[in-house]
Amino acid sequence: MDKKAQASDAWFAAGDPSQPTRNELWEPVVISGQRIADEAERLLSLEVGDPIERQVRIVHPMACTKGLGLAPGIEVRLSALKPGERTKPFRHNATEVGFCIGGEGRLSMAGQSFGMTQYDVWNVPAWTSAVYENTGRTSQIRLTYSNAALLRLLNVHMVEDKAITGTTPETDTRPHGAPGTAKIRDLFQLADENWLMSYERLINPPAVESLPHRWDWQTVKAELDKLTALGDAYRGRRLYLLYNPLTGRTNGTTPSFFATMTVRPPNIVDRPHRHVSAAINYYFSGAGYSRVAGKHYDWRAGDLMLSAPGWAVHNHASRDQGPVYELTIQDQPFHIFQESLLWQESLASPPLLLGKQAGFETNRAELTA
Repeated sequence: MDKKAQASDAWFAAGDPSQPTRNELWEPVVISGQRIADEAERLLSLEVGDPIERQVRIVHPMACTKGLGLAPGIEVRLSALKPGERTKPFRHNATEVGFCIGGEGRLSMAGQSFGMTQYDVWNVPAWTSAVYENTGRTSQIRLTYSNAALLRLLNVHMVEDKAITGTTPETDTRPHGAPGTAKIRDLFQLADENWLMSYERLINPPAVESLPHRWDWQTVKAELDKLTALGDAYRGRRLYLLYNPLTGRTNGTTPSFFATMTVRPPNIVDRPHRHVSAAINYYFSGAGYSRVAGKHYDWRAGDLMLSAPGWAVHNHASRDQGPVYELTIQDQPFHIFQESLLWQESLASPPLLLGKQAGFETNRAELTA
């Protein structure tokens, strides 16, 4: 049989959609702050042709060699720059959330340039050229979260390559989606109230500007600390979403992820809950523990944790060593858009399909009245 015949071969498999899927639960993992610091030092010791090479992926032991995520659809990279180093321009078709965990510097992208300091967060839109520079006197250490793991599993992760695209981020200045002169019936309703769209509109959808944003940690912290006053009676989590208006009703920092900043006063214990979306926490102050799928996990400042594999029952608690501050990355917006975000805020109540059904309420209005 020749290669063409082999490539077109297929088979039939039993497919009763009413039978439960046996989803494989990824075990939660805690990557200690010391391991992260040691790996950052190793990266800084490397002799590299370009400092953009001082990066590694933090990979879950259950990840396949294709996705290489810390969660199935979430890539996490650790990056390091020496003082004075500057990376070459880089872009791909994944969206990113960046987080500075050490040092300072400057990021240039989409015609903008802004500084970053420890615990600042920013987003990088897809296919946007980004350049990082260490403008400080100490090492710059960053975490980057992207949906590249999912794109690799779909075999469509595309990285800028002049040999393929014929352009570079600096030279690609051609206009895109220029309107034509002819009037086309491109979107219209049929008599049965269903809709049709022309090919011309299909390949030239209305463009929505995707902008970079930066959230200054000190500004966010000032708002977070006000939530401490809610006290033990509050039935909710003390957090704010770093919201990107581009994402609209899907409540994201990027179209795939939300990034939230949380404060946990000492000795606060969350209610057990679960959701389809996966969550990765970076704790940068305080200490505590998590219960995930019936197992206990301790963590402290500097640790990175896959804290909520999809649909695993979990809750988190702070200890008495001062408040906990954490960044959480979760692929909730992706699931809202897909209509797949089952969420069970209380195990005593049935799950809801958030984004399609009305969601949950807290008692915050009562406490602040």
